[in-house]
Amino acid sequence: MVAHGKAGLCSTLVPAPVISAQSLTKKYDDFTAVAGIDFEVAPGESFGLLGPNGAGKSTTMRMIGAVSTRTDGELTILGLDPNTHGPDIRSQLGVVPQQDNLDLDLRVRDNLLVYGRYFGLPRKQIAERADELLEFAQLADRRGAKVDELSGGMKRRLTIARALINDPRILLLDEPTTGLDPQARHILWDRLFRLKERGTTLVLTTHYMDEAEQLCDRLVVVDKGQIMAEGSPASLIRDYSSREVLEVRFGSDKNAEAAERVQGIGERIEVLPDRLLIYSDNGEAELVKITEMGLHPITSLVRRSSLEDVFLRLTGRSLVE
Repeated sequence: MVAHGKAGLCSTLVPAPVISAQSLTKKYDDFTAVAGIDFEVAPGESFGLLGPNGAGKSTTMRMIGAVSTRTDGELTILGLDPNTHGPDIRSQLGVVPQQDNLDLDLRVRDNLLVYGRYFGLPRKQIAERADELLEFAQLADRRGAKVDELSGGMKRRLTIARALINDPRILLLDEPTTGLDPQARHILWDRLFRLKERGTTLVLTTHYMDEAEQLCDRLVVVDKGQIMAEGSPASLIRDYSSREVLEVRFGSDKNAEAAERVQGIGERIEVLPDRLLIYSDNGEAELVKITEMGLHPITSLVRRSSLEDVFLRLTGRSLVE
């Protein structure tokens, strides 16, 4: 779609953001959980808040979900102010909390049927929607099972299916795969990627860098209630890290000494309690230099840079501590 201005110039219309925050702040007495952050989320985008526990991610999600009022700043969700239009906003959201809060007294399909009634949907529509979502969540064969009989991954998929019962415009996911085994995480990622392909706007918090890289079109790195950086996973890695990272271990009592000797190798060096990280475009070449100096690490690993390295560069500490 093209709009023509009065001066005869034309520009492509950009869809209005479904979420817009300016100087968004949340305080609890003397503690500032969210310290004046700015961000926007476009329709159909998969947007992530990446940071460690206590960074302010969940607090931000509660404000977006219109269940916690902001202390200061501006916030609009689907063009509405959550402080004054909470019910209208919540009716168009799907929310997946950190901890599954399924009704253990109901069977799998009944969890969806009862939840759908909260939105005032007709019973026939809810029933049809529930069956579609059980197929989507790969739980159709467990429709009559008790919730306690499900694995952790199945419960998580059921929680997501329940959050989709009202066909929400935005799906909020707070740490969606915490506590799941690798196989369950990948199955869940596949379901979320399918939602993304269908055009559902996803907003998720995570402290898993691989999850952010897999699911997010764009993300903000958050620490202590502030945004440290913003961009696509690839652009953040490109801007704040090197192509590769050489990890070497010399022993806990020898790493600091080794770090002094290898200064000048690579673009920069991070000294962690258990290893050295040497950032370079060619990790293998740096390892050769180290061994030529007469240093012989106990272990060595060359890997590509990740969002973990971005966070370490920005904050001086690991995402998971």
